[in-house]
This record gives sequence, structure tokens and C-alpha cells, in this order.
Amino acid sequence: PSAFSVNALLASLVRADQVDLAERAFRAALRRHVSPDSFTFNIVISGLCKTGQLRKAGDVAKDIRAWGLTPSVVTYNTLMDGYCKRGRAGKMYHVDVLLKEMNQAGISPDVVTFNVLINGYCKESNITAAIKVFEEMRQHGIPVNVVTYNSLVSGLCREGKVEDSLKLVEEMEELGLACTLSTLNSVLNGFCKKGMMVEAEGWVDGMAQRGMKSNVVTYNTLVDGYRRLGKMKEAAAAKDAMAGKGISPNVETYNCLITGFTTSRDWRSVSGLLDEMKEKGVKADVVTYNVLIGALCCKGEVRKAVKLLDEMVEVGLEPKHMTYNTIINGFCEKGDAKGAHEIRIR
Repeated sequence: PSAFSVNALLASLVRADQVDLAERAFRAALRRHVSPDSFTFNIVISGLCKTGQLRKAGDVAKDIRAWGLTPSVVTYNTLMDGYCKRGRAGKMYHVDVLLKEMNQAGISPDVVTFNVLINGYCKESNITAAIKVFEEMRQHGIPVNVVTYNSLVSGLCREGKVEDSLKLVEEMEELGLACTLSTLNSVLNGFCKKGMMVEAEGWVDGMAQRGMKSNVVTYNTLVDGYRRLGKMKEAAAAKDAMAGKGISPNVETYNCLITGFTTSRDWRSVSGLLDEMKEKGVKADVVTYNVLIGALCCKGEVRKAVKLLDEMVEVGLEPKHMTYNTIINGFCEKGDAKGAHEIRIR
């Protein structure tokens, strides 16, 4: 087979999340002396990064030169993005190493490279480094785009720098770049995290004036903002307002409200929300069960919490260590060593 047909096969397998099969097909093609091109390697690297197999992806990238080919800017961008999205502690160290290697190879970074760096630093809460990369991007004459601004706006809002994010939104519009719903929701999240709910409500109204339709993320952000302030009446009203916009609450909406009402020990409202979830066909997830189990343990109703634990397993949800630890602590506080031991041996 030609490299063209192999590339088509590999791309299809990666799109179908059959990355392990794609890797086997890639190795088989090399054994059959198919002459790969840079696309062949980049497709496999992309799939491995997508599934978090960063070490394997790096090994494939090293093989490129062995076939007389040169890694491209796409190769490096894919690897850097893989570390930013999947890497944990020290991920930006790996990204910096790749960037230096890229520069030494004489490969110029493009807009995607800079966007990956900005997004990576923002997610590490290193907004200073992200702004520095943003300024460097301009110095190189590389045009910024919506992705660039979205990453910065989101990063600034997570750090509570809403005023700075608003300046960037204005700058976007001056450049003729249309704000996406993601951009506007990020600013809303910034207002809500700072407890600026009047401004948050005004921002939602402004979104409609911009011709942007709110979505479930918009209202979940409002619900969570009120919940953080302990204003559960307003949080519930935000959930009800969703219906007027034709938006259905999801499990995150209910989890947020249930968390707030359990904190305020309003068990009647919690019960009502659980009934509403069943009525609307919204399935509880691990978070829902963890919140309810924690609430029951706080009430001293640890045996009921164990029943919920069993129910979790029955519906196919996997309890976390935190779930077991909560119940064990509940038994210990009641002086029930036997109950705690039963959960521990699970």
C-alpha cells in the first residue's frame, strides 16, 4: 500500500478512538516497507497524545529522523499540546524542552504553537508567563486569533482578574474578532467567583444583546455563584430561569444545588431535587452520590449512606477512595468499629 492509503487508514482509526489498533497498523506498515511521510508519523503522534500516551508519542517522534524525514511544526505542536492537556506536575518543563528543541532545529513557531503555550500556562495558573508569551507573539508579528483570547480571558478570570479580562474582550471586538459563547461564559465565571452577582446577571443580559444565546454552562455558572454565597433561593431561581430559555438543567446543575442545600441542611429541598431528577430522567453521577453520602454521614445516618454506596455499584458507578473514607469516618464518629471495618475490607 502507498503512504496515502496508510495515512487514510490511520486517520480513520484515530478518529474512531482505536489508537492502539492504529499504532499496530502503523508498525505493520513499516515492517512491510511502506515509505512513510511526515503525515504518517504526525497522525500516530496525535492519536497517542489524545490518549495520554505521551512517552510513546515522543518515541514515535524520535523515529521520524531515522526514516530520513524531519519533524515539522505540527509534530512539535501536537506533542506540546499533549503535555499541556494530559501532563501533570512539571508538564510545562516538558513543553519548554520541546520548544527549545524546535528552535534548535530551525523550525519557527506558528500561531498554534503560541496558543498551546498560552493555554498551558493559563491552566497552570501562571498567567504572568501566558501574558509574556502573548506579547512575544505580537513581537513576532504572528496574528492573534479567537483561541488566543479565549485562553487568556479564561486564565485571567480563574485568577480573579475580571477587569483585565474585560479589556481583552474589548480588544477582541476592536480587532473584529467575534467573541464566542466560551469567551463570555469565562467572564461570567470570573464575576461569579468574585461574588459579583449583580454584574454577573447584567453580563448574562448583555450576552443576549450581543445576539449570543446562553447555554446550560451559563446558568450552571450562575447557580454555582449564588451557591458559593449561600444564596440558595437565588440559585434555585437561576435553575428555574433556564426553563424559560428552553434550556434543560443537567446533572451538574442538580449537583450544585444539592451541595448547597445539604450545606444549609435543607433536606426537604434536597429531596425535592432528587425527585425532580428522576422525573426529568437526569441520572445521578459519582458527584451526586458523594454529596448525598457525605450529607448522610454528617447526619449520623451512616447505614443509609452504605445503602447509597451499594446503589452506586448497582447502577455501574465506581466509588472513589473519598467515598469509602467518608463512610469509614462516619462509622468511626459513631464508635462503630465493626461497620468501619466492613467498609475498609471492601
